[in-house]
Amino acid sequence: MSTATTTEPMTSPHTTSRSTTQPTNNPTTQLERSAANRLRTTMAAVKLAFTWLGVRKTLAPEQRSTAARAFQADREFLSASKLILDTKNPTYRNVARVRSEAAGYWRTVTLPFPEPGVRLLNQNLLGQFASTMQTYQDRLQEAARDLAGEYELLKTEAQLRLGALFNPSDYPSTLDGLFDLEVSYPTIEPPGYLMALQPDVYQAEQARVRERFESAVELAEQAFATELQRLTAHLAERLTGTHDGQPKIFRDSAVENLREFFERFRRLNIRSNSELDMLVEEAEQVITGIEPQQLRESNRLRQMVANDFEQIQASVGELLIDRPRRNILRRGHAGGAA
Repeated sequence: MSTATTTEPMTSPHTTSRSTTQPTNNPTTQLERSAANRLRTTMAAVKLAFTWLGVRKTLAPEQRSTAARAFQADREFLSASKLILDTKNPTYRNVARVRSEAAGYWRTVTLPFPEPGVRLLNQNLLGQFASTMQTYQDRLQEAARDLAGEYELLKTEAQLRLGALFNPSDYPSTLDGLFDLEVSYPTIEPPGYLMALQPDVYQAEQARVRERFESAVELAEQAFATELQRLTAHLAERLTGTHDGQPKIFRDSAVENLREFFERFRRLNIRSNSELDMLVEEAEQVITGIEPQQLRESNRLRQMVANDFEQIQASVGELLIDRPRRNILRRGHAGGAA
């Protein structure tokens, strides 16, 4: 497939005119303030935590010394660890799979929040979310019981494979309670009693919470923009060029992942950035009505879609470059007000 530039640019029926992103001089736009207020009144904070048996242990000092001598190295400059259980064992992998799926679901239906381990969930979805997480918890406990049934065998195998590094004290007597998940709904708003007892402290806390929700808007914009850029760049890369003289192979998932992104964006979009909304809409228009097999069969269609996505990717890049500048302006403005 030739990649030479032609004098007549190829256009796509899905392509729309695109204006150049212009940096704003306003640290916080009205759209962002409205979005922050909307998040604050319609979202609930939700935290997901796991109880998990650590399967990697640091070597004891004398074991590190033995390893260091083998390489004529200083023990203090050597870091070494061991696996106490075979993480490729099917029963362990099943436990890990449930954890991964639960965490993935939590991230998929929520928006980021600038507090470690906390994300924002639409209050209307609280019942559905709680029910789904209960299902994941039940599955995790069932998988943990299966793992417990093979625990002694896994320890015996570990003893054979670890040799002198095996240490019985690394292993708890039972796996009961060592694999679990917990969902909590922490309070973000300042407590009402502060308003009566310490009005100044209450106002300061209100300002802090307001700033955190403004930061949440920025985090959501950045997350969506970064994912859109990554997905469009990946598909454009797979649609262009050749490998061993043949068009590059791409999987249906490259298109399906984009469509899943569009659906999630519609569901979670906080309408804080009209430029991002426009770029997502343009990207969706590019592949509307196009199936992966059509892209495999038509070089011309591949090139048109790739060209459109490369332009969108560049525009998203402008948004991501502009965002840090606006963050600096905002922090400077806040510092001056203080």
